[in-house]
Amino acid sequence: MVVRTLGKAKRNGWLTAIRMFRLVLVLGIAASFIIAGAVGLFTGQVNPFAQNLAQVGSIKISGEAYDRELKSELTRLTRQAGGQQITLDDARKFGIDQQVFDRMVNGAVVDNQAATLGLSISDASIAADVADNPAFKNAQGQFDPARFRNILAQEGYTEDAFLAQERLNRIRGVMTSAAEDGITLPRTLAEALLRYRNESRDVRHFAVTVNDADVPAPSDAEIKAQYDATPAAYTAPEYRSIVVMKVEPADVAAKITINPEDVAANYEGDKDKYSVPEKRTVLQMTFQDPAKAKEAKAKLDSGQDFATLAKELGFKDEDIVFADKEKSSFIDAKIADAAFGLAENAISEPVQGNLAVAILKATKIAPARQIPLEEVKAEIEKQLQLNRAEEEIEAVREAVEDAIAGESKLEAIAEKAGLPITVIPALSQAGLDRSNKPVSLTGGAELLKAVYESDVGVDNYPLTLETGYLWYDVREVIPSALRPFDDVQEQAKQDVVAKKLRDIAAEKAKAVIAKAGPNNKFESLATEANATVQDNKGLKRVDTTAELDSAAIATIFGGAEGSVVWAPDGDGRSARIIEVVKVNVPPISAASADLKQVADVAKAGLGNDMSLSFIRAARANSDLTTNDALWQTIRGVSTQP
Repeated sequence: MVVRTLGKAKRNGWLTAIRMFRLVLVLGIAASFIIAGAVGLFTGQVNPFAQNLAQVGSIKISGEAYDRELKSELTRLTRQAGGQQITLDDARKFGIDQQVFDRMVNGAVVDNQAATLGLSISDASIAADVADNPAFKNAQGQFDPARFRNILAQEGYTEDAFLAQERLNRIRGVMTSAAEDGITLPRTLAEALLRYRNESRDVRHFAVTVNDADVPAPSDAEIKAQYDATPAAYTAPEYRSIVVMKVEPADVAAKITINPEDVAANYEGDKDKYSVPEKRTVLQMTFQDPAKAKEAKAKLDSGQDFATLAKELGFKDEDIVFADKEKSSFIDAKIADAAFGLAENAISEPVQGNLAVAILKATKIAPARQIPLEEVKAEIEKQLQLNRAEEEIEAVREAVEDAIAGESKLEAIAEKAGLPITVIPALSQAGLDRSNKPVSLTGGAELLKAVYESDVGVDNYPLTLETGYLWYDVREVIPSALRPFDDVQEQAKQDVVAKKLRDIAAEKAKAVIAKAGPNNKFESLATEANATVQDNKGLKRVDTTAELDSAAIATIFGGAEGSVVWAPDGDGRSARIIEVVKVNVPPISAASADLKQVADVAKAGLGNDMSLSFIRAARANSDLTTNDALWQTIRGVSTQP
């Protein structure tokens, strides 16, 4: 279901087409946090960002620019995380606000260096790039000024601000690329990297397993100790209690009265829709040789049964029977005309089709008929109600918005208007209830995202569905808290058992490894463990199999040829015993395309490191001043004594 925010509703489309062509320069420490969404820093207050946050030489970093960049970064990371979201406080815990600030300062450092050197980029160059960018072109492939301005507005940019930012991005590229010039990657290093990537190993392996019966029942003290030692495992997430009301055409269609005259008019105007074409069951034998077809027709004329003759000639039932087919179902028009020109149970003369000669028999004929109005009256009326409801849905939305403005609760509005409403007592940010079961949400991820951007008492704008609207209220925020021991005692018990199973599996594996050696073949170890040996050849570091996960692969590549190693299996109750049979190191050609690719990637990485080193050195020698009061406000730190 497609959902998008409406009107003044909170929007998170910060980083869309602009990022498709902006020259991205990594100017800070890269961050890869699995987070979700963000809220604006301030609402309903005097904008504290209407001042500068920092300055490097002559280059200023405005609070508004920082706010826009932070929101863009959080939205980008939200998309990487599949639409999940966190609060701004959570983002602060990850240090994302600091990273954005550092990146902007690094950019200002480069800009200041460029200003000192007098570097500049012409307006014509930037304008040409913008005009040539696919993101700003219409369906005819032409630059669309309206589309350009619309995208900038979505990103919070004016044209002047955007073009100024593009100029800075290009100047930064010139400055930092200078630090990358002249890098030469030693061939020995490239070969070592390629050898590391392409090295493979042949292995044999089997599993040793443990059962629940191998684990003594944990004591009450062990269970309580597990609970006390790992409180995070037994801490409930934040939940939100919400009320959701939706309106779609189907929700209001039944209340709409349709005149019988309108039903009849619709029927007459679309009469073909309610007509059933003639259908026939046709038997068909096809021949490539016309003489064979004539012989078959002669036998049929002498009284031989059609199906019996077809079987004698080697045809199967599925080859000759075409049941309840319309004329349009036949690919060959000539054969279709002949089949639908036969009387019931009549047999045709041989018919020369486009690909073969056919003999046809019509065994069942269902004549075409017009479905009477009475049979489809209810269907037409329902469709007309839906059509009318689609036309009136905006009026319903306005009425609901007026009622909300009059401080009516969603429950009262739903009862009066007869709209469906859902009360969800507890919804986690992962979309689960208190039992960790998925909650079915109309609006799906977009509703979940909006709920966790909102708060108790916030007047939310509706979300739009494909054909309707969705209103929601957050009624209560239930903070994350450690669950009482009595509520999670069984879970803690299972966790103790699971840990013991893993420990026993590890001890079993170590015992098997201790027996391995020249006098104890690998097959003997497997037989003793009542296990079957499996083979895998040509495994690379990036490979996994159903039995060998990434941890097992890492263990394999940590062992020498001929060694026997072990790794825990993912099920928590078995371990994998592995023999490294052979280490395969492929030869390397100086002309190899793979060698060049590895060298190019490594060179790019070294170039980025050089750029970062250049920036760090320039920043260490720069004149940086920061608006500490604004920064403390951004970080959520009280400035009160």
